[in-house]
Parts: sequence; C-alpha cells; structure tokens
Amino acid sequence: MIEPRRSNAARPPGLDSVSKAIIEQLQADGRRSYAEIGKVVGLSEAAVRQRVQKLTDSGVMQIVAVTDPMQLGFYRQAMIGIRVSGDTRTVADKLASLPSVDYVVLTAGNFDILAEVICENDDELINLLNSEIRTLPGVASTETFVYLRLHKQLYDWGTR
Repeated sequence: MIEPRRSNAARPPGLDSVSKAIIEQLQADGRRSYAEIGKVVGLSEAAVRQRVQKLTDSGVMQIVAVTDPMQLGFYRQAMIGIRVSGDTRTVADKLASLPSVDYVVLTAGNFDILAEVICENDDELINLLNSEIRTLPGVASTETFVYLRLHKQLYDWGTR
C-alpha cells in the first residue's frame, strides 16, 4: 500500500534543540541580549546572532514590539467574520493589503475568513466595513465582533 503524501505546510520546520531554546528565550523577553541567550543555550554571542538571523530570514520568527493599541490611540478593535463567494484566497489577499487589517486567517465553519481590525474609533470602523471590506468582490456577508477589552494576549507558547 502506498502511503499518502503529507503536505509540507503541515510539518513544522526542522529546528534543532538549540534553535528552539533561542526562540523560547526571545519569547520570554524579546530584548534579551545575544550574550545572555548564549549563556543559556551554550553558544557564543556571534553564534546566537547568526541563528537569530537565519530564523528571521526564513520566516520562522519575527522580533517585534507588541503594543497596547488603546495606549496608541486605537480605541476600536474588532474581529470580522467574512463569508465569501468564490476564491477565499483572493479575498484574503485583498484584506491583508488594507492598513487597518492586522490579522487574516482562512477558516472552516460559519465564516470563510476572520480578519482582525484596529481602528481609531467607531466612525473609522464603519467606514472600513462599508467602503473597503463589504465592497470587495467576493465578499458575500460580514459579521463584526467588537472588542470591549483585551483580557489575555500571550506570545510565549514555546516550541515543539
């Protein structure tokens, strides 16, 4: 019997234990120095720098400042469930190009796409919905879930 081929997209990238340890160190504190990380994982500062560069260049990880949108004047966040007629990937690409959209996923279930948006206020959200999202070719309907308060958001889930 021939085994079915498995998609490469479902497989995690081949990371060794040292790269995983570096990722976990940066997830705990993204400002941790390469020298500090090197002491923990048993590498020189230069070797850690090289590993981090390879991990970021390959898209395995990003190093970014995570902010509280409200502290920066973005008082309205929402998740928008979108039903699509046609190719969901085309609509997802168009959504991803909108500046107010910070997260886009293709899903299974009641919605074809979920898109998170960050706006300065309700008027900006209404304009985004009516003038930019609902007018996209292929968007059949939307349902908006307005965030009242961000209760938990973590980025330290580790590695496998």
